[in-house]
Amino acid sequence: MKLNLKNPLTFFDLETTGTNTVQDRIVEISVVKLLPNGERVIKTHKINPTIPIPIETSLIHGIYDEDVKDAPAFKNIAKSLAQFLEGSDLAGFNILKFDVPLLVEEFLRADVDFDVSKRKLIDAQKIFHMMEKRTLSAAYKFYCGKTLDNAHSAEADTIATLDVLEAQVVKYDGQEMVDNLGKSIGTIKNDMSVLHELTSSNMVDLAGRIVMNNDGKEVFNFGKHRNTPVADVLQREPNYYNWMMNGDFPQDTKRKLTEIKLRNMKM
Repeated sequence: MKLNLKNPLTFFDLETTGTNTVQDRIVEISVVKLLPNGERVIKTHKINPTIPIPIETSLIHGIYDEDVKDAPAFKNIAKSLAQFLEGSDLAGFNILKFDVPLLVEEFLRADVDFDVSKRKLIDAQKIFHMMEKRTLSAAYKFYCGKTLDNAHSAEADTIATLDVLEAQVVKYDGQEMVDNLGKSIGTIKNDMSVLHELTSSNMVDLAGRIVMNNDGKEVFNFGKHRNTPVADVLQREPNYYNWMMNGDFPQDTKRKLTEIKLRNMKM
């Protein structure tokens, strides 16, 4: 079935230096412009972000500083890209939360007017999540083939979760689990240590403000120091510790932060 279009619909995806829409930059953009007659026009550009690409990010998308050192900066392609997107609606997967905001930021930095307020924005991820519910009731129906009565009753929900986990282990035993970027993170087994590693191993504090990166280092997972080792930040910027300890952060986060600080003071 062809999409019923009045305007061109451009699907796009970004590879970036990180996930902060203010601080991070685009390193690759790929667009597929679907015309009302069904014709497709595909353009992909490597882009020099003008800032270093963190190694942990390069390991995810496979684009390193060396790969983009001779590529144009976004400001050098901004006008031609805006012209290509002129009169086109935009579509993608999770574009509302990340891709569109970052793309608009890049255009603004390049002094190119790119107004999305008059364009239709279509996010396939939102349709997916709305139509394929990710609730416990939906999981119980999918895995166990049963309707969850008394949903949101603590006892019913707890028993249903047990049944769901048992069914998941049976269904996926021996299968590889991949993250949202397609990267393998392990194989599902009927082993609680394995399931812990697959679902919770990168957590440092329960709020997720500090996580473990691929190198086994504790890094901040928010703000201006996202993806930066906690120990490095505390050494370079001691007042950051005081700011967090006096700020509106959970006690568990503050406790973990203090543990990291004390551990590194002994080294």
